[in-house]
Amino acid sequence: MTTRPSFLLDVLTAEFGESIKREPAAFRRKFRKMAASPFAFYRGSASLFYADLTGDFADDSYLDGPTSRVWIHGDLHAENFGTYMNASGVLVFNVNDFDEAYVGPYTWDLKRFAASVALIGYAKALSDEVITALVRGFALSYLDELTAIARGGDDAIGSLTLGSTTGVLHRVLQTARLRTRVAMLDVETVIDDYDRRFAIMEGREPVDPDVRSAVLAAFEDYLTTLPAQTTSVEHVIKDVALRKGVGIGSAGLPSYNLLLEGRSQALENDVILYMKQAQVPAVARYITDEKVTGYFLHQGHRTAESQRALQAYADPWLGYTTLGGVGQMVAEVSPYSADLDWDDVNEPAELDSIVRDLGRAVARMHAVADDESSHDLVDFSTEESIVAVVGGDSAGFVGMLVDFAHRYGTQARADHQTFVDLFRNGRLPGV
Repeated sequence: MTTRPSFLLDVLTAEFGESIKREPAAFRRKFRKMAASPFAFYRGSASLFYADLTGDFADDSYLDGPTSRVWIHGDLHAENFGTYMNASGVLVFNVNDFDEAYVGPYTWDLKRFAASVALIGYAKALSDEVITALVRGFALSYLDELTAIARGGDDAIGSLTLGSTTGVLHRVLQTARLRTRVAMLDVETVIDDYDRRFAIMEGREPVDPDVRSAVLAAFEDYLTTLPAQTTSVEHVIKDVALRKGVGIGSAGLPSYNLLLEGRSQALENDVILYMKQAQVPAVARYITDEKVTGYFLHQGHRTAESQRALQAYADPWLGYTTLGGVGQMVAEVSPYSADLDWDDVNEPAELDSIVRDLGRAVARMHAVADDESSHDLVDFSTEESIVAVVGGDSAGFVGMLVDFAHRYGTQARADHQTFVDLFRNGRLPGV
């Protein structure tokens, strides 16, 4: 019989083994970040989560054929939400970071979020009863919004914007509104000979001429993937710089920053893009649908198309390309990005308001990418299918998510301790 430490080791080695061989120092940093807390471990171990969902925690409740192949976020934990300026010029608080997006069971998104709420609640010393109430509020608001959308949308609350939010999320949106492109550019760039170039800082360095030429060629291919026509002025590249991934999910992955002229030659309009190597999403290892696996040209295409599918008004700079034969995702570094800091939210009433808002945001995300979108991979109404499979059994549906949140929260806390012991005792190969 396989022990839990051996299982954990096997899953992490299968997921990260080859990458560790290429960049062991980057993964030592990644694993130390994961060791910091159970939630940090949970964030960085999506592969373990999906191995469990298809193993000891497998459960097909409230799933059927259609609802097992919905476009999903793939890593829907509580910290993958923030602000962005949509293509219509509206500030929105919504799901972000679509690197792990794929097509699979919609409940996998909901369970990943519910377990993250349990971990946050435990870290804040909230009782099991309070955690239950939080997960229940999330699940009910998700169902209410999805049902309203399925009935035509008249009763749906809609996107989380300055006009539809209050409290903590409204303050986050207000913070984002105060940010400006010029302020971001003044941090990221310097003025040299009356023009901008990238400031060299920790994690960013210049590129040699050969790399620059390769990036510029990849940029030209990327332009063909943009959904909207832009002007030739916007395509003038002023500078290129290399960035090394420093986040929990991007260990060792190179990415490039490109500084563009923007819509005019005025220096305050410059645009910063990132061109990032895309990875195989953790969830894809546990989905065997050939229609899904054959739909994408490469992982950069998958990432960009997934974000376009899951966001109603995605970044107009969002696109994809290849560099050195490897798929890349390209998007703007937004001046208007602001994240919710969960450390600043501790009262159950505030937390309940937030998770209910996030339930509505997830419902809208799942409802966007279906037969009414421009994407044909999911060719049915997701909201109608999910509402139908729940079948009015909201109590059972909520109970399923509450039970999972508590059980998997307990498992993740134990796994975190196991991981720390494996890591500090040198039992993780290659690091």
